[in-house]
Amino acid sequence: MDTTYNATGNAYYSHGTPAERWERAQLFFEARDYAAAARVLGGLVEEVPEQTAPRLLLARAYYHSAQLRRAEAELRIIVERDPVEHYARLMLGRTLERQGHTEEARSHLRIASALAGDRGDD
Repeated sequence: MDTTYNATGNAYYSHGTPAERWERAQLFFEARDYAAAARVLGGLVEEVPEQTAPRLLLARAYYHSAQLRRAEAELRIIVERDPVEHYARLMLGRTLERQGHTEEARSHLRIASALAGDRGDD
């Protein structure tokens, strides 16, 4: 077991102020290093659980790194707190689709579409 590496790795991802970690997470995300972004954001979300932006970016990082259950869990928290959060609804629908939960996905995608002002013929 290499606990030294884990401790060092975790210290790197949790180092700095919340603002510095937010910036670092965004850089990782933009570089498509979604797993690293999720490591940084996980701690940040624990520290500031009431903030939507870090949680939404964490969900996106999970989604893009195929951690769909984790993405779904974060998105459900956002939607529960803010039922009209359009992008979280959209992402939840897409996440559910990727997991094969088609009917539930459709419901969230319809709500997202309505919130965005789209007029579909579904």
